[in-house]
Amino acid sequence: MSETLLSAKPSGTYAIGGDLPVTRLGYGTMQLTGPGVWGDPADPDEALRVLRRTVELGVTLIDTADAYGPFTADLLLRKALHPYRDDLVIATKVGHTRQGPNIWTPLGRPEYLRQQTELNLRHLGLERIPLLQLHRIDPAVPLEDQIGELDALRREGKIQHIGLSEVTVAQLEAARAIAPIVSVQNRYNLVDRDSEDVLSYAEANGLAFIPWFPLATGRLAQPGGPLEEPAKRLGVTPSQLALAWLLRRSPVMLPIPGTSSVTHLEQNVAAAQITLSDDDFTTLSHA
Repeated sequence: MSETLLSAKPSGTYAIGGDLPVTRLGYGTMQLTGPGVWGDPADPDEALRVLRRTVELGVTLIDTADAYGPFTADLLLRKALHPYRDDLVIATKVGHTRQGPNIWTPLGRPEYLRQQTELNLRHLGLERIPLLQLHRIDPAVPLEDQIGELDALRREGKIQHIGLSEVTVAQLEAARAIAPIVSVQNRYNLVDRDSEDVLSYAEANGLAFIPWFPLATGRLAQPGGPLEEPAKRLGVTPSQLALAWLLRRSPVMLPIPGTSSVTHLEQNVAAAQITLSDDDFTTLSHA
């Protein structure tokens, strides 16, 4: 694919919350950190190149979290892209504490959610966070306290919209009874569709659905995987095919594949230009 044609724009657009238009194929920053999503990347300069190339390719939704590093991804974003383009939407998250590599502990106390929101604003260099997502619901804290604090921050103008991550339909409905919710981010990919009911709910209620783990951390691209044969037939990579399937699956779907490599970033973005036939989509859906 020629350099001049490579763009995320053919994936289409979606307006999160009705007033945050984004290119549907986005980018997630989790892989810009060290092992176990802890500390600095092995190649900080390449991480900055990835972020700068992301916006050059027309990506306008970048998903991050204070827990990535922690704060490593936020600080890289600011260094690479601040001052931000007017069309760039940064979605971040609060509600997880980190005690070491691969250790994630939910904490939804209102004062902690407010503290982390303030730190996100400072580290990202933003006056208002376009989309703040509750990274996980803390079962030890009343949902009204968690969502209520985020809604207070919204009414104060520190965040524009509220989203949720890894929730059930019942939890989503309960949260929406407390405050306006515009998005949900659950694990979802071609071979992991346990959140199908949440996706259906998002479609029916005008919510963005942001699938994390869109490539099953490379498992879908492995030799002998379910996408190897159809990818060869269509002349694309398995990863590109997995992303194309997500984009075709639903108009509210906003995939955010992450990578620490410019080469892999460009390969992922090329998926925006793949048009699956009805037959191919159906065949993949039953793989």
